[in-house]
Amino acid sequence: MKHISDWLQDAANPDAPFSSEEAVTRLTLSLVAGFVVAGVYVVGMGRRREETATLPTTLVLLTVVIAVVTMVIGNSVARAFGLVGALSIVRFRTVVEDTRDTAFVIFAVVEGMAIGAGYPLLAALAVPAVLAGALIMRLVNSRVASPGGNGWQVLTVRLGIGHHPDGLLASTFEKHLTVSQLISTATAKQGAALELTYRARLRNPGGEVALVADLNRIEGVQGVELKPV
Repeated sequence: MKHISDWLQDAANPDAPFSSEEAVTRLTLSLVAGFVVAGVYVVGMGRRREETATLPTTLVLLTVVIAVVTMVIGNSVARAFGLVGALSIVRFRTVVEDTRDTAFVIFAVVEGMAIGAGYPLLAALAVPAVLAGALIMRLVNSRVASPGGNGWQVLTVRLGIGHHPDGLLASTFEKHLTVSQLISTATAKQGAALELTYRARLRNPGGEVALVADLNRIEGVQGVELKPV
């Protein structure tokens, strides 16, 4: 008599290239790989706890899900096209603020695909390579972003459309900052506001509150965020 798991496997997927035990092994490995990817993200990016509240969880779940999808597809082109059509209804509207986060999302996808397709050794070899790259670039970026020592801040100011930042912010910047370099410009609130990001240094250590308070008093300023690099 066939084992119950064999009956279920044959009914669900008669041409599966692996046994139910192999499926359990791959899913377990994908779960472990998901935690490894999340750990590489936290260590490689050097993020603080409050900045890593959701993405590590997403990386763990994504690795497992992609492994399942890869096993379902197998060598079937028909199933591949069917899953593409089914998953195309999903829309992700969350903005990824740091492009490096996108790289780790792709890393989780690749790890899940490799394990789901039966290449756990390849998935394992990718981990130290990605970790080494992340740590090296973290060190390089920290030196570039903080020339001459510490004390650099990232200042984000949101202005209403119609206000010119140079005339509006110049006097406050001169009062509180020794250096201010515009590093990015973007629109916000569906084009109703302008979001400016600066790399700056304070004149007086501990003057963050005074800077934010003075900027918020300026007519046309809709929001201010200041955080260390």
